[in-house]
Amino acid sequence: MARKIGLFVLAVTMIGALCGAALAGDTLADVKKKGVLVAGVKDSLPPFGSVDPQTKDFVGYDIDFVKYIAKKLGVKVEYKPVTSANRMPMLMESRVDLLAATMTKNPERAKQIDFSYTYFLTGQKFLTKKGTVKSLKDLEGKKIGTAKGSTSEQNVKKSVPSTTVLSFDDYPQGVLAVQQGKVIAVTTDESILAGQLGKLEKNPATKGQYEIPDITISAEPYGLGMRKGDTNFVKFVNDTLLEMEKNGEAKKIFERWFGPNTDSPINRGKFKITADRMGLE
Repeated sequence: MARKIGLFVLAVTMIGALCGAALAGDTLADVKKKGVLVAGVKDSLPPFGSVDPQTKDFVGYDIDFVKYIAKKLGVKVEYKPVTSANRMPMLMESRVDLLAATMTKNPERAKQIDFSYTYFLTGQKFLTKKGTVKSLKDLEGKKIGTAKGSTSEQNVKKSVPSTTVLSFDDYPQGVLAVQQGKVIAVTTDESILAGQLGKLEKNPATKGQYEIPDITISAEPYGLGMRKGDTNFVKFVNDTLLEMEKNGEAKKIFERWFGPNTDSPINRGKFKITADRMGLE
């Protein structure tokens, strides 16, 4: 009886291992076969991902990278809106093939999914009413907003332990909370905050009333997310990113959304995919 139980356990273990390998799959082959790349993107976070009110098309920095990858694959793109909280589950449950959603690469997330090379580097800051925050000391004991499931939640708790963090579904809700006086600031990556500040600056009722103080609490390298162990697809995406850097397409995309001819309040991000940052040197 003990022998039978042992054999049963061994069989279950082997099946589990095989299923785990199958779960990784071969997205590269699957996407080419179905002719569609399903990308999880943000739909309300300009300049990274949003919906153009006129054309109803998805536009943004992340969107342009997805378009290039899909073109390289020779397939169409289907965009699925994701939030900071649900993006990884959607990828792991195979509801999307790729995440291009302002996602910071870190060791904890890398245990669950694979990341591409860094394609954008920013830092976590705060958006506040003008003149209210000049240092981290001004945030002590106050309420700060951010997005559920983001690294920003963890970073701000470490940097200002006495603060109360209010987590919203996404960053626009946090910005609204700042406007309503429910929080003293909303915190996330400077590049995301710049997009939100740009919207405030376009509105005559809020123009000139908000700012992003020069207070950085972390470095945030963005990576495209793929399923764990999906080696063929990860290699393809990384090779494509290198190609985009070499042929100047990465620079064009950056200039399109963050360059001096845009209305972004931040025209100085670090966009270049450098060899040492990707661990190639």
